[in-house]
Amino acid sequence: MAQVLEFKLPDLGEGLTEAEIVRWLVEVGDVVAIDQPVVEVETAKAMVEVPCPYGGVVTARFGEEGTELPVGAPLLTVAVGEPSGSPAEDGADGSGSGNVLVGYGTGAPPARRRRVRPPAAPAASPAPAAPGAGRGAEAVDGTGGVRGADGVAVASGARATAVAGRASEEGPVPVISPLVRRLARDNGVDLRRLPGSGPEGLILRADVENAIERGAAGTDTAPAPVPSSLASPSSAPVTDGTRVPLKGVRGAVADKLSRSRREIPDATCWVDADATELMRARAAMNAAGGPKVSLLALLARICTAALARHPELNSRVDLEAREIVRLDHVHLGFAAQTERGLVVPVVRDAHARDAESLTAEFARLTEAARAGTLTPGELTGGTFTLNNYGVFGVDGSTPIINHPEAAMLGVGRIVPKPWVHEGELAVRQVVQLSLTFDHRVCDGGTAGGFLRYVADCVEHPAVLLRTL
Repeated sequence: MAQVLEFKLPDLGEGLTEAEIVRWLVEVGDVVAIDQPVVEVETAKAMVEVPCPYGGVVTARFGEEGTELPVGAPLLTVAVGEPSGSPAEDGADGSGSGNVLVGYGTGAPPARRRRVRPPAAPAASPAPAAPGAGRGAEAVDGTGGVRGADGVAVASGARATAVAGRASEEGPVPVISPLVRRLARDNGVDLRRLPGSGPEGLILRADVENAIERGAAGTDTAPAPVPSSLASPSSAPVTDGTRVPLKGVRGAVADKLSRSRREIPDATCWVDADATELMRARAAMNAAGGPKVSLLALLARICTAALARHPELNSRVDLEAREIVRLDHVHLGFAAQTERGLVVPVVRDAHARDAESLTAEFARLTEAARAGTLTPGELTGGTFTLNNYGVFGVDGSTPIINHPEAAMLGVGRIVPKPWVHEGELAVRQVVQLSLTFDHRVCDGGTAGGFLRYVADCVEHPAVLLRTL
């Protein structure tokens, strides 16, 4: 007798809590092999194919194309040939590979994959109620599924009862959205003592953000409502204009930048530099034949040399341990603007690459970013970010640090400007460099020393020879 195993949307890592189904790669009745891609989903960071860890016959699919599902929601069920007495999620019967992390390989140990679900408490028989009543935080959508009050699809069809059961197992806290729980946990908000403004006391994201702003995570009472006669125009509900959902890439960027501003005490310093010699050096390198070298690659090479001299800026802060963690490798992120929004691909081990290798890797990652095919592994793990906003025709900026990194170097446009060169006024190629840094990892002297070294390398590329 075949055993039916349920495959759920896996944990995508890096704070990603939902994904949109773009295209199903299998139909009900198809035979799938272990680790065969079964669905293409789009997260807030990339479009990826999800492999199924089980081999067998597809018996059901959950969600139509275009549906957004939270992590942990069922994707499909597979009937495998050999039954097993161990829980399906363990994969102990050998029918599963354990490949449940998108972009991170297979074969996770069973001990790490095992999820023990506590038995559901018996529910009392409810009194008759009107259709749709009695669900508390959930509401039935048009497909028979369950949606939280914040609009996140929790489950569909026959999964509605299971969702309600899981909510009751987690205690009396009326929270459905995993984003709300994570936001509260990261900022020390006690959800058990926070009143909710949603239907039947559901705690919404706005409730947690308000608690963070007023610094009253442990209060039992909500702020008193403002009389309409005293309310400011900005507090009135917006009834006109165009509403754009804050989701996908834009939503992920908003969440990450907001967290950076909340947690990191940043400061910015900047300097103008004469880039004439750097531009000449690049022209000479490209005129010598062989692969072309990009300006971004030369700036990246300068960054890694500067980080070798000032390792404080290649670090991150461990808040729980109250420690600064200085990192041994430079995984260099760079900002790339795409049609889907701003993404930050990461060049692994940038400190060990030469200018030609950096040029090739920048080109590969940029093309993948524009095509939307970057994997989560290519978008995570950065230790320092290089932001060339000069391509937008602007001179300067005060970048927001890419959390949880400690610094970001911004590069403006390179334009002809009057400049005093060797005691005489001349027209030179001038660029503005700005460094935003986490003031917890270093003081202004270190940040200034880093930026001055970068400027010296831009003005006199031969300075780099000292570190090669």
